[in-house]
Amino acid sequence: MTRKPTRTQTAATGAVETAEPRSVLHEGSVRAVDRALALLLAFRDDDGPLGLAEISRRVGLNMTTALRLMQTLEGHGFVQRLPSGGYLLGATLLLLGERFRRSFRLEHHVMPALERLRAESDESAAFFVRDGHQRRCLYRLDSPQLVRAYAPIGEVFPLGHGAHGRALIAFEGPPRRLPVVTRAERHPDLAAIAAPVLNAAGQVAGSIGISVPLYRFTPETEAHCCRLTMREAIQVSRELGGDAAPLLAAGAAAGI
Repeated sequence: MTRKPTRTQTAATGAVETAEPRSVLHEGSVRAVDRALALLLAFRDDDGPLGLAEISRRVGLNMTTALRLMQTLEGHGFVQRLPSGGYLLGATLLLLGERFRRSFRLEHHVMPALERLRAESDESAAFFVRDGHQRRCLYRLDSPQLVRAYAPIGEVFPLGHGAHGRALIAFEGPPRRLPVVTRAERHPDLAAIAAPVLNAAGQVAGSIGISVPLYRFTPETEAHCCRLTMREAIQVSRELGGDAAPLLAAGAAAGI
């Protein structure tokens, strides 16, 4: 049943006011936030000052709505309006960026991803980073099963060897299939799946993946773990501010 606005009479003036249902107000507020964020995202790296007409065109809003939202954003310092009428991104965004940088902890993004990988695969999950010409295990959660893959946190292995070692250099040289899948490469009884994680600078921040004893590494397990690994690589990349497009393209090419 559709809820109708309620009509109330003010004591001071006797005027009748129409109060929108709470759900309608909430939906309108969320829509306004979505539109305001879209206006901020309309600015590109190579842009100079943008006119209201161009911003409206990029976002798909009429100029009246865009102007009202831009005025609100300007009031909070998210955009700056120049005397010429053009708009630039405002200093508040720089302040928020610095707060993000100072409060950033990689583990806050990686550990939840590893927990999801372990819970959904029932296997060991790990995150490696590049350390010169080696790779180092930075975070790890072991499988709850008795027979499981194991690598101590802090242990180093050769770069370019094993699933994680290959994932860390996946965007160097010829394109590699992602996620990287290896069998009996680091250890004769283990298979591994890994994919790179990208940061805001477009660099590989690390690799995330799953290790499975070979006797449990069936085609069904491989397909399942590939999907999980690519999902988490994309998710963590986005949380780090990275462009997940290369990972999405690689996943699509692999049929994931």
